[in-house]
Amino acid sequence: MGVVRRTPFAAVALAIGFVLLAVAYWLNGRGLGVDSSVYRAGALTLLHGDSLYAPLTTGEAWAPQLPFTYPPIAGLVFVPLIALPAQLAWGVLAALSTLALGFVLHESLPERLRISWRFGLLLLGTLLLEPVWRSLGLGQVNVILMAMVVADVLLLRGRRYTGLLIGVAAAVKLTPLIFIAHLVLTRRWADAARALGTFVGLNLLAALVLPADTVRFWTEALIDGNDATTNSWIGNQSLNGFFQRLTGEGHAALVLYAVSALVVLALGALVVLRLHSQEDHLGALLVTAFTGLLVSPVSWTHHWVWVVPLAGYLLARGNYWTLLALAAVFTGWQFGLVPSGNKSELRWTLPDELLGNAYFLPALVATPVVVILALRGRARRAEVVAGFAAARR
Repeated sequence: MGVVRRTPFAAVALAIGFVLLAVAYWLNGRGLGVDSSVYRAGALTLLHGDSLYAPLTTGEAWAPQLPFTYPPIAGLVFVPLIALPAQLAWGVLAALSTLALGFVLHESLPERLRISWRFGLLLLGTLLLEPVWRSLGLGQVNVILMAMVVADVLLLRGRRYTGLLIGVAAAVKLTPLIFIAHLVLTRRWADAARALGTFVGLNLLAALVLPADTVRFWTEALIDGNDATTNSWIGNQSLNGFFQRLTGEGHAALVLYAVSALVVLALGALVVLRLHSQEDHLGALLVTAFTGLLVSPVSWTHHWVWVVPLAGYLLARGNYWTLLALAAVFTGWQFGLVPSGNKSELRWTLPDELLGNAYFLPALVATPVVVILALRGRARRAEVVAGFAAARR
């Protein structure tokens, strides 16, 4: 109920608008929602008794034939979508994503911006961000999973069942697994145990119901589904994607990726600990989120929806210039200026590299800056405490 109360009316109104759009597309027989159609096709495949990880034959005629790349439990979770036409299934996911977007933005903004028309304008403004509009347009679940993590870490802290939402999110899509590590780092041992137990339990349930698909996912589809080891496409804005493009998908790419990922993970953990000690819980969560985006073998541009709570975080601290830079980067205009697809990324020039890595490079450059600021913040606080203690003496 707490999450429902924290979802402003503007988000509800926008969600209704997306549902009406879905109805219009359905009535006109027009395709809508590439990824939501894959979710639905996966669920239909299960009901037909076929493998999730063979080429799907149950997709819509207007949708590209994409593979199902999620764990088997996700196929079971998506079964309710088959009760609706593909366009209306997109409408349901878009509406839920919009409500989730409103909740996340509301929780990250200062109190003065959480009300009336100010919040409505900011919510509409998030639709200009490429990760947001692409995630909504594809019918992705990224925003919903982000809201589940935000609710678990920030809103439900100290509750009896905290951790369950992160466990469910990680079971549906593996990238939220890093937030279990976040719970461990911040010494929320019971929450981390519940999250891990939920993740394992759901996958064991899938193994009982879909044993062959479970074996195939963990031994084959996990790596091959998104071409994780050699994915150089521009849409992959991660350390791995960057090095694959930089080396022409050479053997050195995975070594460079592994070493740099370990460094980023270590630095990210350090900053999370510092921010948590300063009770900056949203800041610590954002560091974990962006660390995960950098170190994941595949981080599609629509995974970067965490830019929304980052924008709220910057607004709350009056960092308006940084916010403007963020908006300039994450509208995604750069991607249309460089060649992409059919391995053309392997022939990029230096300007192409700068534009084509538009999400990854700013995040990488910001890493040492965030580390230094976090350490300085700790040092300043220690000086203040020491000064106060000396004054009392």
